[in-house]
Amino acid sequence: MIDIDNQTKLHIPLTTIKNIAQSLTNKDIELLVVDSAYIQKINFEYRNIDKPTDVLSFPFEELPMGPLGSLIICEDFVISASKSFSHSQDDEFCLLFIHGLLHLLDFDHEVDNGEMRAKEKEIIQTFSLPESLIIRTLKD
Repeated sequence: MIDIDNQTKLHIPLTTIKNIAQSLTNKDIELLVVDSAYIQKINFEYRNIDKPTDVLSFPFEELPMGPLGSLIICEDFVISASKSFSHSQDDEFCLLFIHGLLHLLDFDHEVDNGEMRAKEKEIIQTFSLPESLIIRTLKD
């Protein structure tokens, strides 16, 4: 189950993100959709980075029956990236959801040997999403 708190007017592609989540985990996920000011505040509070970001992941402690964690997605990044990469806002939302969900599942592109990028690519292809996430994250 995905528990959603949408604090914006952004449309959430619920069926697709549920299918993505179910393909990777049977644990519950909390999803918060916010604006740039809110995510900047959270990014500073928890990561000491004073700027907005596209998605944040907060895994919960390992409880056998507990939820996997929380994802926070920024509406403004969804809108701007969908325009920049010429695809729909729904597609961009799904790409950010995948990225954040993989972090909740202990993938980390900053320290792994390409495993997270490979898994992202696999999921993106499975759900027929645009590959712009792979292309832009290779630059990171």
